[in-house]
Amino acid sequence: MSTHELYTTPPAEPIWQVPATGAARFSWDYDDGRERLLALYQKGKDKQWDGNKRIDWSLEVDPADPLGTPDEALTLYGTPHWAKMTEKDRGELRKHYTSWQFSQFLHGEQGAMVCAARIVESVPDLDAKFYSATQTMDEARHAEIYGRFLHEKIGMLYPVNDNLQGLLGDTLRDSRWDMPYLGMQVLIEGLALAAFGMIRDTTTKPLPKQILAYVMQDEARHVAFGRMALRDYYKQLSDAELREREEFVIEGCYLMRDRLSGVEVLENFGIGKQEAKDLSEHSEYLQLFRKLLFSRIVPCVKDIGLWGPRLQKAYVDMGVLELGDSNLDLLMSQDEEIAEQLDRDRFAAEEEARVAEVAEAIEEGGEAAA
Repeated sequence: MSTHELYTTPPAEPIWQVPATGAARFSWDYDDGRERLLALYQKGKDKQWDGNKRIDWSLEVDPADPLGTPDEALTLYGTPHWAKMTEKDRGELRKHYTSWQFSQFLHGEQGAMVCAARIVESVPDLDAKFYSATQTMDEARHAEIYGRFLHEKIGMLYPVNDNLQGLLGDTLRDSRWDMPYLGMQVLIEGLALAAFGMIRDTTTKPLPKQILAYVMQDEARHVAFGRMALRDYYKQLSDAELREREEFVIEGCYLMRDRLSGVEVLENFGIGKQEAKDLSEHSEYLQLFRKLLFSRIVPCVKDIGLWGPRLQKAYVDMGVLELGDSNLDLLMSQDEEIAEQLDRDRFAAEEEARVAEVAEAIEEGGEAAA
């Protein structure tokens, strides 16, 4: 079945073309490189994995409750609309929200794949090209996995959110080589990581938990890469150049905070756009969600050296300035540990099942001999 048959609304255009700008850069120095970045490249090679094998796709998913998260997280919960809904309607709402969330994850991962490939092309340093090549493969795997989950387990997709598409376009159209880092590694991936983490930590369903945990393990490396590359480069920029990048960050943060709220889902349930926006704006869960979305972005922005007065003022307005003091390294190490613990638990369960199977075969053999 074609993906286009599963979209709730057909995409505006089947192929989105973003004109390429900027130069492709070659480096002829094959022996030089930053040790920490080359170490990250080695880790990127060592940590490659196959989504067909590492994820247990035999796990069933109930389309009427794909995530098992509390209904309080749904924008309509507690409203007159919710009171009028049948249990079947509520199941459809859960399905649509999961489809919308994971569809944006899917579209974002394709954008990350394209941006990583653009970094390979445009970044001047060979060590960064090496690492970006491993990240391109990571993002391809993530897009493959989210696409499979939506096709096989949910059976429904949403088109890319206009504002996510806009930020992707702005990131890719900019001719400066550092902008795919800033737009994708810091803003879009930072926001995605926070969203992944909220669902990973609240879902009661094993398949989405596996998918999110394993994807986040990769993303921890990607954010580390962006921090290393941009921290080094931004030390060399003038105040005017830094202000230009801060303006890009401010605009992108407001765009993501105000527009990624799932209004499209409510419209599909017959709610007008303005009412849908008002409901999303006043949802207690979404208010918390908007703040937590910046838990990875704000400390990263501060770490790479974009921390001017105008940017800090914007973060005060958003109520997230204090997140600049968060320990980003700790968050990333926790992401990696959660994925590794899932592997340990799964392998232990498989080993226990194998031991039981052998013991049963021995017992049956003994009975037959007797």
